[in-house]
Amino acid sequence: MKRLLIAFSLLAALVAPAPAQTPPATPAAQQFTLSNGMTLIVRPDRRAPTAVHMLWVRVGSMDEVDGTSGVAHVLEHMMFKGSELLKPGEFSQRVSALGGRLNAFTSRDATAYHEQVPADRLEEVMRLGADRFATNRWSDEEFAREIAVVKEERRQRTEESPRARMFEAFNAMVWQASPYRRPVIGWMSDIEAMTPQDARDFHRRWYVPANAAVVITGDVDVQRVREMAERHYGRIPAGAVPARKPRTEPAQQGPRRLVYRGVTDQPMVVMVWHAPRYSGQDDEASRDALALAALAGVLDGYSGARLDRALVQGQGNAGKRVADSASAGYGLLGRGPQVFTLSAVPARGVTPEMAAAALKLEIERIAREGVSDVELQRVKTQWTASEVYKLDSIMGQAQELGSYWINGLPLDAGEQLIARLREVTSAQVQAVAQRYFTERTLNTGLLLPEAAEGIAKEGAK
Repeated sequence: MKRLLIAFSLLAALVAPAPAQTPPATPAAQQFTLSNGMTLIVRPDRRAPTAVHMLWVRVGSMDEVDGTSGVAHVLEHMMFKGSELLKPGEFSQRVSALGGRLNAFTSRDATAYHEQVPADRLEEVMRLGADRFATNRWSDEEFAREIAVVKEERRQRTEESPRARMFEAFNAMVWQASPYRRPVIGWMSDIEAMTPQDARDFHRRWYVPANAAVVITGDVDVQRVREMAERHYGRIPAGAVPARKPRTEPAQQGPRRLVYRGVTDQPMVVMVWHAPRYSGQDDEASRDALALAALAGVLDGYSGARLDRALVQGQGNAGKRVADSASAGYGLLGRGPQVFTLSAVPARGVTPEMAAAALKLEIERIAREGVSDVELQRVKTQWTASEVYKLDSIMGQAQELGSYWINGLPLDAGEQLIARLREVTSAQVQAVAQRYFTERTLNTGLLLPEAAEGIAKEGAK
């Protein structure tokens, strides 16, 4: 659910409001296309003699098909298990020997591999990365060993957590046609049935230069990086990116409800409404997306925001605490459609239905009364500050640039987002609160303790 709820955590970085500020001038990022169609993005930052190398592939769990869910994530694991030049595990050993650190991740929208090394060792990492991208290979026995690792990862992260299992089932209810309905790690039955050829075919299909971007940030010279990228990545044979068929989510025509029982000490309620994503265009959907982002910030963008004050501190419910925790989240960016989420862990003696009603009351209050200019300005200030702080890290810069590329946005999308957020008005925030949060389009998930039959029956009335 961490990937389902993009909970506007960047806005929580600061507690007290700060004066409006403009992000300082940042090193200019430049984008190139290599001879085989691969994208190269470079942003120099000479504050320390280190460099980040990130390889982004525009493929994630949303590009899988039923029966092989989780294959994008499995392939991420297998990319460390050998290539034409390297034995299993040798990639990690080589990067460590260079004085670097590395990791990788798979999401619904993308797969990314990142290394941070001394700047003078960057070309060696690029050579290793290009070899791994082009000639990933491993034995069936190595695949079987790694599948066991992935199954254990799923058991620890999902199957041993009632809350994670509830979110997984809830996510599959929220999305009907969208491939977002499948878990990134995959269903256990699909992992168990996966074959080595499934992963090899996925690699052959999607790991083509035109579907990937190399992002370099740090103490580097742009022209030299471009030459190195052409020398190592540019030699990979070009290939066509497979056509992606549209899988449009049908409009929701009535409320949906999931009751999930598990061995847990506390119940939980989560509510989701479908919402547009930000595409970077000057259209109604992107304007609404920015207003929804501001709404999420007003509700849960800083310590003492509306949900915390009303539900956790009890200031809005006759002095009664309704929840031990409450949050709001909105997925601003993504290759597919997004959702707006409200969730709460009820306080002792409070039913999930009571907590849900309190959450909806805060949306209704904004729909009726709007938000103050002071609240909205605070959200804008928090977001601006978070964008400034991201520039302190060359890894953060690489992640930001790669994410923008994955979503088809320009290199200066961060600056554009800040500029456009500053234009959001209180009236726009009130308008989206009025239009998007209807009972007809509501999805509700309840996590109930296994023995809480009485609460479940009361909620069904």
